[in-house]
Amino acid sequence: MKNNNLASGLTKNLVESTESDSGIKPMRPRPSIFDRVGDYQRVEELRAADIYPYFKALESAQEPEVRCDGRDMVMLSSNNYLGLTSHPKVVEAAIKATREYGTGCAGSRFLNGTLALHEELEARLAKFFSKQAAIVFPTGFQANLGGIAGLVSKGDVVIIDRSNHACIYDGCRLSYGQTRKYNHNDMEDLHRLLTENQGRPMLIVVDGVFSMEGDLAPLPEITRLADEFGAAVMVDDAHGIGVLGKNGAGTAQHFGVEDKVDIIMGTYSKSMATIGGCLAGDADTMDYLKHHARPLIFSASLPAANTASALAALDIIENEPERRERLWANADYLRNGLIDLGFDTLNTESTVVPVFVGDDMQALQFWRKLFDGGLFVTPVIHPGVAKDAALIRTSVMASHRPEHLDKALDIFASVGREFGLINNS
Repeated sequence: MKNNNLASGLTKNLVESTESDSGIKPMRPRPSIFDRVGDYQRVEELRAADIYPYFKALESAQEPEVRCDGRDMVMLSSNNYLGLTSHPKVVEAAIKATREYGTGCAGSRFLNGTLALHEELEARLAKFFSKQAAIVFPTGFQANLGGIAGLVSKGDVVIIDRSNHACIYDGCRLSYGQTRKYNHNDMEDLHRLLTENQGRPMLIVVDGVFSMEGDLAPLPEITRLADEFGAAVMVDDAHGIGVLGKNGAGTAQHFGVEDKVDIIMGTYSKSMATIGGCLAGDADTMDYLKHHARPLIFSASLPAANTASALAALDIIENEPERRERLWANADYLRNGLIDLGFDTLNTESTVVPVFVGDDMQALQFWRKLFDGGLFVTPVIHPGVAKDAALIRTSVMASHRPEHLDKALDIFASVGREFGLINNS
């Protein structure tokens, strides 16, 4: 009983007063760090309206069709671009590595957690990205945190696109430098910021492929401006690896500016079919970050199973270019089909194909109808995108067949007419 009373008192957070007849009024409850938890009603409102779209549990692998809520659906929301998450070579590599190394590394890379597999993957990734060296991180998120915060110090400036991924923003917050943002893909605005900050150490960080809208960063112009003002360039190519470039090495290879991009950040959670992240650059910078990137030094290292899976996926990316060809054929088919129906797919140039809706609530209601129709897609609302720019994010896989995409287009057509997003002709 005593513990229950104590817990109740802590929850209410009241200041005790003297006895009631003392004339002293009890003070108001103190502000609590948990007040915002009780005040946060948005999720419950969406759940009550049956339009809450997140944390949908899958009951099957990331294939073109998935099992969710006890029924089969067309998966059009996966980042498994090359369809490798259940590839026999990738799965077997994970099993073999687990048998040899166990399920975990029990320490950080810095101390006892470096495996021969990590070093093998680093050498392979450096060659893949045409860089001198690479570092394997536990996640892509940590790679961005470690790279940005590890390099940007007091007095430095990190310049980012406003549409960059959240982990780039968080890496900037962890650094001791000043963060400046330019309007999305606006090179005049980037030039303005470089002009205002010339004479200071500057790092430009940009997504290669913007994961919601599907457009690309104009790396030729970004690297030209970087050369002009003496800035370094770091590209987050999470959605470009395996997808873009003649060998699948990403956006820098696609534009032919590998030698102009100083650091490439990548993840294994998309085309490389597992989890983990990396940075690639010149040998001195990578060695410096190995000793200054806190997310690397103070996190347990990537397990052998994931490392071996990434190596196997890299083999397939390098040796089976036909997968990339099928991926792009599917992306073109879906995008053209949606445009023919009358949908706005924005300025996508990648295998991410957005469908513009505009209003947040309409996007959530639209998602619900698509989901009920048998289509697994993702609604993206503010602050994931700008206000009044809500969209349905779709993405294709190399393993999609025409019948999957035709079914998806039929569902989009039916629901789009119902919502007035396309005409009834």
